[in-house]
Amino acid sequence: MVQALVFGAVASSALVIGAAVGLRFRIPERVLAAMLAFAAGALITALAFELFEDSYELGGIWRAAVGLAVGAVVFTSLSYLLDRYAGRRPPEENPGSDKLDVDAAASDKSASSASVSGGAGLALLAAVTLDGVPENLALGVSLGEASGGLALLAAIFVSNFPEALVGSASMRAQGRSAGYILGLWGVCAALLTLAVVLGAGPLANADRTTLSLPLAFAAGAVLASLADTLMPEAYAKGGPVVALSTAAGFLLSFVLSTL
Repeated sequence: MVQALVFGAVASSALVIGAAVGLRFRIPERVLAAMLAFAAGALITALAFELFEDSYELGGIWRAAVGLAVGAVVFTSLSYLLDRYAGRRPPEENPGSDKLDVDAAASDKSASSASVSGGAGLALLAAVTLDGVPENLALGVSLGEASGGLALLAAIFVSNFPEALVGSASMRAQGRSAGYILGLWGVCAALLTLAVVLGAGPLANADRTTLSLPLAFAAGAVLASLADTLMPEAYAKGGPVVALSTAAGFLLSFVLSTL
């Protein structure tokens, strides 16, 4: 159980670290786009080789197909609601200042106009949660296997950091407070740590088909998030260069998954 807590804390710490970095530093939009594309590439690896494939092998094609469809519908519905919420909510101004810093506002708008309109920060949080819970359950289960879950731990950490960083920066551009942002990502990190503990405990000796549906659900949520938010957002802010970042994220995550 201690090992599960350590693995869960390490994997989830990337979320808090990434959120803190996104709050502390104003990162150029092209760098944010490249990091978002890198995270998308890493998620493609997780989707294809760790989530859907494992779901198919554990529960068969019908379980995998149903889980993927449900995951895609749930994320798409959440994304639609978040888009409407973000579109209605105007950015907050500093109550202690009588004069709006025009240059800073213009910079924020140019760096995150798509994020504000698309609710990328909350969409990323939803994607990380929907994907991370079953993925971290699988990490907990893998602790009892020969591999010890080190490769999966590294892949989760690598993908979590840029997602939290970009999500935090997007939320800040929408006028969210630092406490609100860190609180949200902190709750997400705690939830994912708990998922590792559950995977190493109650689910460790469960029928392997039990994991089939949640893995496929995560795959569907990730696929929908890639098409709906992550890739369009990255391309809009970074242009064609994000293709190289996506490929790099895919390659690194794939190499880690094969170690």
